[in-house]
Amino acid sequence: MCSNEKKLIEKSKKGDVESFEKLIEKYQVIAFNIAYRLIGNVEDAKDVTQEALIKVYKFLKNFKGESSFSTWLYKIVMNTCLDMIRKNNKIHTISLDKPIENKNGNYNFELSDNKNVLDEKIEQDEKIKIIQRAIKKLPEKYRVVLVLRDLQDFSYSDISDIINCPVGTVKSRINRGRMQLKEILKEEMELFLEN
Repeated sequence: MCSNEKKLIEKSKKGDVESFEKLIEKYQVIAFNIAYRLIGNVEDAKDVTQEALIKVYKFLKNFKGESSFSTWLYKIVMNTCLDMIRKNNKIHTISLDKPIENKNGNYNFELSDNKNVLDEKIEQDEKIKIIQRAIKKLPEKYRVVLVLRDLQDFSYSDISDIINCPVGTVKSRINRGRMQLKEILKEEMELFLEN
C-alpha cells in the first residue's frame, strides 16, 4: 500500500468524504465488474456496487491494514453480491460478449455485412448462452472462485483473502469448478449440436 493511499485511508476514517472518493476511485470499475459477473444484470450490479461502497465507508474505521485495502474492499463487494444472490435466490444471465467498462473505457464490437459473419455471430451468441447457463448451474463456491480467477484475473492469494479460505482450498475449488463446468458444457453442447 502506497503512502498516499494510507493518508487517504486515515483521512477517510476521520470522515473526510473527498479523501474517500479519491481512495475508491481506482477500485470502482473492478468492483462493478465483479458485481456484474456475479449478478449478471447491469442495474443490480450498480446497486450492489453502490451498497458495497457505502459499507466500505461505514466500516472503514474497522480496516486494520492486515490485508491490502483492495482485497478488503473486494471482499465486501463479494459478500454484498452473495447476499443479494441469496436474497433473490437466483442469478441473472451473465453477458460474456457485451462490453464492460474498464479503466481504459468501453470495448467496441463490430460486425461486417457478410452473411457468413452473421451466421457465425448467431452461433457464437448461442454458445455464449450455453456458457452462461453452465456458469449459473455451478455451485456458488465454484462460481465465485472461477469468476474471480478466470474472468477478473485475481491471484490465488487475493481470492484466498477475499473468500476467507486457504490458498489450497481456492486452487481445489477452481480445479473442481472447471471440471464441473467442463462436464456441464459437454452436456449443453451435445444438446446444442442435436438441434
